[in-house]
Amino acid sequence: MIKKHACYLSIALLAAPLVALADEVPVDPATMIEVALTDLPRECPALAPRINAPAQQLLQAFYQGQHFQPVWSVDGRLAALQAELPTLADDGLDPAHYPLPNDQGLCADIDTSFQYLQALQDLHFGRLNQSRFEPVWHSGDEMPDRQTPILAIAGPGLQDIGSAFDKARPALERYQNLRKVYARERLQPLPHWPVVGQGQLLKPGMQDARVPVLAERMLSEGYLSHMPTLTNNTYGPELAAAVKSFQRDHSLQADGVIGPGTLKEMNVSAQARRDQLRINLERFRWMAQDFEPTSLLVNVPAALLMVYQNGMPVWQTRTQVGRPDRQTPLLKSRVTRLTLNPTWTIPPTIFKQDKLPQIRRDQSYLARHDLQVLDSSGRQLSPQEVNWERPGNILLRQGAGPRNPLGKIVVRFPNPFAVYLHDTPSQALFSKAPRAFSSGCVRVESAFELRDWLVSPSEKARTEELLSTGRTYEFRLEQPMPILMTYWTAQADKDGKVTYAPDVYDHDPALIAALARKSPVN
Repeated sequence: MIKKHACYLSIALLAAPLVALADEVPVDPATMIEVALTDLPRECPALAPRINAPAQQLLQAFYQGQHFQPVWSVDGRLAALQAELPTLADDGLDPAHYPLPNDQGLCADIDTSFQYLQALQDLHFGRLNQSRFEPVWHSGDEMPDRQTPILAIAGPGLQDIGSAFDKARPALERYQNLRKVYARERLQPLPHWPVVGQGQLLKPGMQDARVPVLAERMLSEGYLSHMPTLTNNTYGPELAAAVKSFQRDHSLQADGVIGPGTLKEMNVSAQARRDQLRINLERFRWMAQDFEPTSLLVNVPAALLMVYQNGMPVWQTRTQVGRPDRQTPLLKSRVTRLTLNPTWTIPPTIFKQDKLPQIRRDQSYLARHDLQVLDSSGRQLSPQEVNWERPGNILLRQGAGPRNPLGKIVVRFPNPFAVYLHDTPSQALFSKAPRAFSSGCVRVESAFELRDWLVSPSEKARTEELLSTGRTYEFRLEQPMPILMTYWTAQADKDGKVTYAPDVYDHDPALIAALARKSPVN
């Protein structure tokens, strides 16, 4: 009996190492990562709450490209990422928003990849959701692919993290120029700019107690090289020249007159100006997704229209844009036709708010402005047939001619806002700045020069023939032209010279606050 038990014990002792070896069979790290990405709440509970569905899909695609192997255990790779993240500060992004884990292991590898991919996404597309702040309407229905461009950078970029970050950054010249300026400015101590007090309109030659402070303000930002001699607080020529330079740099009318608009821009703090550089880097990241190398580009705050060919600006003209209560919408579309000798059917808002009160006061307003009254089917009505207190479903249309507010040519593109570019008889307003005067459409100073950029020589000749008839004609372009109407308030040229534009629709404060938050607003 004793021998039998001893035999069983010997067998058990011999089998024990085999059982232990079976428990220690290594698990393929690839299998572990693939499983973890499928069930993050169970495998990486601390990480899971920070990763939404799109981020999880991106991680899965990224690791699939790496055969689900750990990414950051390769010698030098993690150190390269740690060295590159601080450069995001030059892009106006906060490196602290991309914290790397302190521990090691499977979840740490996934977390590091998450931060790496997030940094590339924010550099490429922008940290904030543009549709929450400055939505752009698109004529196409296609949803942009935000995954493929990042994967194309992220995988190969593991061999050179710095190169990956550079490829993620927009190649737009506006972005690269402004980034250089911001990278320099953010390292400088904030200057102190004195505040110029409120008061009456101040014109060159006038005397005013604010003149010494005005001179200090111009000196503090380099518009004066020395403090001028001020006799009896007189606003003299030297100081006026400095103010005109300031006005030009801030897209204001350069007349030297200190009015509410100039005073507002002059009293923007140094911190706010620096923040303005930062948020316009974000805007240019947004714009890079919509910009086409050959296209029309409208900057609404600056009220400027630019023609681009092969990525280079070749022509520019001044515009007038919508006033704050009737804002010009931001959009991406394609110019498809021109209206020659246009009539003007007055939009409902302008009819109700502008025209109807004047007609009620004096019905001769209709004849003086060549306005026809039409019913909903287009039949002309006599003004006496209409109850102007309750006019119902009628239209007002102004015939083609020199007094028509659309001028002689309209540039049209599909959009749901009934806006377009057009000629205008109100040419004197182009000398003003800022130029937010319209009811939403964009008035173009040199409309016929713009026409020339849109048509071939034979098309130009044909439009001239049609214009000479005086009749209204819809002219379809042989080659449609992309148009992007967007919004930015600061830019820099290749020499680092910064030009600002008034924030005509007051968009900047919300962007500044949102970009400062730790978590992006989606």
